[in-house]
Order: sequence, then C-alpha cells, then structure tokens
Amino acid sequence: MTDQYLLLPVLGHLTIAIALIFCWRRILVQQIISVAGNLLVLIMSIALFHKTWHQGHLTLQAGNWQAPFGITFVSDTFSATMLLLTAFTGLAVSMYSTVGISKNRIQYGYFPILHFLLVGLNGAFLAGDIFNLYVWFEVIIISSFVLMTLGGKKPQVEGGIKYVTLNLLASVMFLTAIAILYGLTGSLNMADLSLKMSGVSNRGLADIAGLLFFIGFGIKSAVFPLYFWLPSSYHTPPSAVAAVFGGLLTKVGIYALIRVYTLIFIPDDFTRTVFLIIASLTLLTGALGALIKENMRTLFSYLIVCHIGYLLGGLGLYTHLALAGTIFYLVHDVIVKTNLFLITGLVNKIRGTMNTEQQGGLYDQYPRLSILMAIVLFSLVGIPPLSGFWPKINLFRESMAYHAWYLLVAMILASFVTLFVIARLWGNVFWKKAPALESSPPDSFAGLSKGRKFMLVTPVVMLVLLSLYIGFFAERINVLSDRIAHELLDPAPYIKSVLGPDAVPATQTR
Repeated sequence: MTDQYLLLPVLGHLTIAIALIFCWRRILVQQIISVAGNLLVLIMSIALFHKTWHQGHLTLQAGNWQAPFGITFVSDTFSATMLLLTAFTGLAVSMYSTVGISKNRIQYGYFPILHFLLVGLNGAFLAGDIFNLYVWFEVIIISSFVLMTLGGKKPQVEGGIKYVTLNLLASVMFLTAIAILYGLTGSLNMADLSLKMSGVSNRGLADIAGLLFFIGFGIKSAVFPLYFWLPSSYHTPPSAVAAVFGGLLTKVGIYALIRVYTLIFIPDDFTRTVFLIIASLTLLTGALGALIKENMRTLFSYLIVCHIGYLLGGLGLYTHLALAGTIFYLVHDVIVKTNLFLITGLVNKIRGTMNTEQQGGLYDQYPRLSILMAIVLFSLVGIPPLSGFWPKINLFRESMAYHAWYLLVAMILASFVTLFVIARLWGNVFWKKAPALESSPPDSFAGLSKGRKFMLVTPVVMLVLLSLYIGFFAERINVLSDRIAHELLDPAPYIKSVLGPDAVPATQTR
C-alpha cells in the first residue's frame, strides 16, 4: 500500500537539524527545539507503527519512479518497530543532553549532528534498495564520527580514528558487495533482488557478495573477530553520545544482516553454521573482556559485544522461534543498552569517576535512584521476570532443537558472566562503603538545580518504564516478534508491496 507520509520520521529530523543550524549559538533554543522535535517525531513514529500494524506493508516510490527503477522506501512491522525504538531513544538522549552535554559542545553543533544521525538511522530502517541503505549508512558514519570527536580531546580523537577507520573498511566491503550484486542481477531493489538471486548462475560470485555483506555488516555490528574497535572508542565520548551509540549503532548493523539474509541471501546449512560459530565466539570474547574491566563504560562496551552474539545466534539458527527470540532480544537490548550509558553519566556526575573500584555508597546516598539503576542492571542480566529473560527462552530452546550445543553453552556462560560482572559492579558502586572524597566533583549531581536533575533522571525513568513494560507484558512483545519473524520468513507480502501483486505467487514462502 502506498503511503505519502512514510518519510515523515526522516523529514522530521532533517527539518529539526536544519532549524537548529540557524540557532547555532542559542543554547536554550536548541535544547527546546531538539526535545520538542524528538517528541513530535515519536508521535509520527507511533502513528506509522499503528498504520503499518493494521494495514500491512507501506511503500513510497520516490519521484513516482516505479520499482525496481527508482528509490523505494518500505515500512513493514520490523522497520516500523525499529523506527519506534529510535524515536524513544532519541527523545531520552535529547532530554539527557540538555544537562549532560557541555555548553561548548552544544555551541559547536551537537544537537544538529544528533538529529542528522537520527535521520540516517531512520532512513536505513526504511530503505527498500541496497544502495540507498549504503547511503544512509554513510550519513550515520559521518554524523557519529563528528559526535564522537566533538570537543577535540585526545582520547576522543583516538577513539574516533579507530571507529571511523574500521567503519570505512566496512563501507568498502559493503560497496564492493553492491557492485557484485548489481553485476549479477542488474538491480539494486531488495525486493527485486529477492526474486532474481535464485536465478543467478554464478553461485560462487553470489556467495562472495554474501560474504562481503556479512563482513561489512559484521564490522558495524562488532561481531568476532571484528569487534575490537567498539570497546576502544565507545568509552571516549560523553555518556549521552555513548548511549545512542550503544543502543542503536550496532543494532542497525544487525538489522541490515537480518534484512539481507532473510530477503536476498537465504542462508544454507554451511552459512548458518558459520553464523553460529561466530555468534558463540562473540558471546565468549565479549564476556571475557567484561570480566577484567573496572571502568563502567568499557565494561558495558564489552557487554554490547557479548550480547550481539545472542542476536547473531538467533539469525544462525534461522527458525521461526529463533528469529522471534532475536527480535524480542533486539527490542530489549536497544532500550537497556541506551539506559546503561545514561546511568554511567549519572554515576559520573555523582562520583566524578567511571572506575568502579573508586566508588561506593551510592545506595545509602541515593536509594531511589539506585533502585532505578538496579532495574536496568538486572534487566540486562535477564533476571525473571525482567525484559532480558524472555527472549533467551526461545534462543535456548532452539539451540537445543538444532543441536547447536556450542551456542547453547556460550549463551549460558555469557549469561553467568553478565550476572557476575553486574553483581560485582553493584557491590562496588552501590553497597560498599563510600570512599572519602576531598571535595565534590565539579558540576556534581548534588549541586544541580531540581530542574536540571529532572532532565537527567526523567529519561532514565522513561526507559526503565519501557523495560518494565517489555518484561511484565512479554506476551505483547511476543506477538510483535512472532509477526516480524513470520514476515521475515515469508517475504512474499514485502515483494508484492514493492513490485506489485503479480510479482510473487501467493503461495511462495521461504
């Protein structure tokens, strides 16, 4: 079904970013525009999700050039869900940034760049052709590099160089794969590619294209052994920037992997086995890295890597239940990882350090705030009935059914390591006696006005409530993830919505 309002979330952020450029030095005006704009885009995203849920796949052919010749945008349940998660995350980070980002960074364009990043993310989720997806990825890379290095401090620049170098390598892989794919099929439209790939005679070259896509998206997702750039760079920017990075940037790589490997390259047994092995190694290396870290942000960065393994493992299993578990875990992970990095910013405001060994006594000093943080931390672990518990049931069950015992062992070990490092962090930061401090940290949490405290804590509360909703109303998220898994495994409605009702026989499924 054609929908002329499909691009509103993209155009909304683009309009906000341009408006913010004209308020370059007016900090308060930028803060108001950003928060209000994110709230407006959230409303648009909710409306688009509602329409997609009730009417099915929505499409927009840019310039009225019919597919596969023009630029196509598609909203299915998966992309609409990712848009909704991006909108919630964007609003939370924008609110937190009004206090958590220094005036100097705001004056050098923090808020416009943040909205350009959200433009790229929303565009990537709606992209219906593979080259257009590449373009949106480049918008994301450029915006995120600027956000990472904004302020010009040495650790930021060093982390930014590592980040952009590996991501440029990923882009080269991505673009090379696109060129091969176009040479094989003469098309870049993903729905059209889904039809034409089965007729490609040069299977060796097609497999090389699939491998290049996996390497490119694997770098962006930080899978083993391509993950090392993430812990080296995500701890350097401010917590608000790290929050949107940790919550969304690796997930857009996973989104692209799921989209490409359910629509274009249907994985065979060998490919699935490779995915499962890499997922297992990603789980273990991320968990082992987190074990030896004392800096909160670095520890959480390794947990990002670790938990990417759950998502890749679900794709490797490639069953309905496994994909449903993957989508559920993706929804949970976006919210929790965003909140984790916002929490590190709060802790840093209170204690003036990210080192867990130099902290303590937070529960005695801020009991209500500590309970909020506990919900986030133990949602990450997957303590029942919190949000991280439910998707693991499907993933564990399908690992046993598929006899992927190595993946099952890796997931269990990763869960226990996550529990251990979070329990250790809780003991060091919240329960042990507070260290003697000579003076309060500059611009500490205690010295902030009530209004500024409100803007720091409210985003955390909002995301905590979302996490609790996901955990306590898991059956609703199961319905959502089940529908997305069904759509991914049966791409016929997606193809018909883009190419027309005669493109695919009604009985064609995969």
